[in-house]
Amino acid sequence: MKHLLKMEDLSSDEIEDIIDLADQLKKDKKKGKRNKELKGKTLGMIFQKSSTRTRVSFEAGMYQLGGEALFLSAHDTQLGRGEPIEDTARVLSRYLDGIMIRTFAQSDVEKMAKWGSIPVINGLTDYAHPCQVLADLQTIREYKGGWEGLKLTFVGDGNNMANSLIVGGIKMGMKVSIACPPGYEPDSGIMKWADKTGRFQCTSDVQEAADQADVLYTDVWASMGEENEALQRNVDFSGYQINKETVEAAASTVMVMHCLPAHRGMEIGADIMEQHSKEIFDQAENRLHAQKAVLVLLLGETCSEA
Repeated sequence: MKHLLKMEDLSSDEIEDIIDLADQLKKDKKKGKRNKELKGKTLGMIFQKSSTRTRVSFEAGMYQLGGEALFLSAHDTQLGRGEPIEDTARVLSRYLDGIMIRTFAQSDVEKMAKWGSIPVINGLTDYAHPCQVLADLQTIREYKGGWEGLKLTFVGDGNNMANSLIVGGIKMGMKVSIACPPGYEPDSGIMKWADKTGRFQCTSDVQEAADQADVLYTDVWASMGEENEALQRNVDFSGYQINKETVEAAASTVMVMHCLPAHRGMEIGADIMEQHSKEIFDQAENRLHAQKAVLVLLLGETCSEA
């Protein structure tokens, strides 16, 4: 693994290796052990989309691993004034040990990796969110003991989260069902790949998708950059919610997940959010551990017990 650009680039073994290391790093942190694999290393964090969890988890993760993180807002760099990514990548590669970029176009992340000479991590694009899905898979294994044969249902927009969950879930042996309004389906290329596996369903019927699900997952109806569509989306997504009825359609031991921020009363009922807050906030915490594992594997050496 040279970069983390999208889930399609990772094999099942690579995903499991990342999550195994994330589990070890999580245990070490809870025991008070200090892992310093990235001592002297510097990560540049480019944000063209603002963030809470991505920024704090990467910055804290680098610090906990002995390294440093630099926050680079698009407004404060030459990227914001039109400098080509090709030039930025080559310059930053001479200063840094790795780059994390959170932006709109997947092509920007791919260009950064192509023209730079250091590891590049996709912190989020409109197409993919691999860091979140690695944390999600870690959380599912913590609660369910594994992935093979589980049914994962995503309710809402066929966005970057749906795209990456489809790939990550199927690669790890899960069945993935997507419930979305017509016209809001996931990426056509990803669905074509998923259909061939025989473990994928996309429907407009929430109850059908949720039937006997082991994991129910949702995300906001309007993602960052889609604020001007919010009023229409509120109409189109009415009923695409994880609520009491959705949970009752699922398996009795269902876990509920949300990548946050959550809009209670919209994509998730307020009561369901609180009833399943433990797994949701464990999921948020695991962003830190999964990303630390990615950082160690890309920028440093194999995790030690020290």
